[in-house]
Amino acid sequence: MPVPSQAARTAPTAATTTPAPSLVRDAATPRLTSFSHGGGCGCKISPGVLSQLLQGAARLPVPPQLMVGLDTADDAAVYRIDDEHALVATTDFFMPIVDDPHDFGRIAATNALSDVYAMGASPILALAIVAMPIDRLPLDVIRRILQGGEAVCASAGIPLAGGHTIDSVEPIYGLVAIGLANPTHIRRNDEARPGDRLVLGKPIGVGIASAALRKERLSAEGYAAMIASTTQLNVSGPALARLPGVHAMTDVTGFGLLGHILEMCRGARVRVRLSSASVPRLPGTEQRLAEGFATGASARNWAAYGHEVRLASGDDALRALLTDPQTSGGLLVACEASAVADVLATLRRDGFAAACEIGEVLAGEPGIDVV
Repeated sequence: MPVPSQAARTAPTAATTTPAPSLVRDAATPRLTSFSHGGGCGCKISPGVLSQLLQGAARLPVPPQLMVGLDTADDAAVYRIDDEHALVATTDFFMPIVDDPHDFGRIAATNALSDVYAMGASPILALAIVAMPIDRLPLDVIRRILQGGEAVCASAGIPLAGGHTIDSVEPIYGLVAIGLANPTHIRRNDEARPGDRLVLGKPIGVGIASAALRKERLSAEGYAAMIASTTQLNVSGPALARLPGVHAMTDVTGFGLLGHILEMCRGARVRVRLSSASVPRLPGTEQRLAEGFATGASARNWAAYGHEVRLASGDDALRALLTDPQTSGGLLVACEASAVADVLATLRRDGFAAACEIGEVLAGEPGIDVV
């Protein structure tokens, strides 16, 4: 598989001459990230613990209209209404990954809508999930979080039609997202086939950048690149689902790139050869890794699934990168080799300049060979 140049693997960064919003704060306003023990999708329960929890879940009767439910580790539930309409439903929420309230709201909303796009559906409405420490967080800060979510819904062309609020120790924000698709266009994460290629839509390194931000060591340029990636809606999903040769889709979030590839592998009973050199990174990611910035979720991810991964290199930095929890990450597409050009063209048309081919699906025991 061709390895793109570093320029092709690096997401463009908007020029900035002033410090980013999260880097310049009113000293009287507490940092949003100071309220939370983990931020963004790094808050997710580790894959190993989640697996144990779901093993004990009661199996209720499943109606025939339920196309996607608990049987796979998919991004959303899908309920078939008729031959032309399927309802896609999901929810996603987390604690602050950044200190700027508006940016936090935007990131959380973008992340929640991504699960609808990853199924090949288009969102039609959303409901807000709001839990805030009312006695410790200024109301204006909370209002700006909500406005950030509203702005993303407006950009997606959908109403924020309601929601639910509670008083909470930690700030939590997210959405219930509802979408529609033709049932034939639904793309699960468990239908990759040997011979397929893997294409990734966004660069990784969000968790590493957020770790630097918490230590106030993320530059304005690094922050701008992180925000540009995490607030970019994965609008390509429905168009990708309609392309001939696209077999499976998901989005890369809290379990890291390796974790979400493994979900594909386990569901389809296939193996993946991943080209680590081809994986796009946010600008400055290698330097941040060299400086020791990584999240605790990265180590938890590896502890949960590292036995299913063969790393050709013993490089700890590479392992930290590939297990790095992504918040509002890119679409991961499994498609026939003949469809790669169309998949990349679709993503790049929608502004995903860093999209590239990163691996190949093989027959074999589920797992990943990193080369």
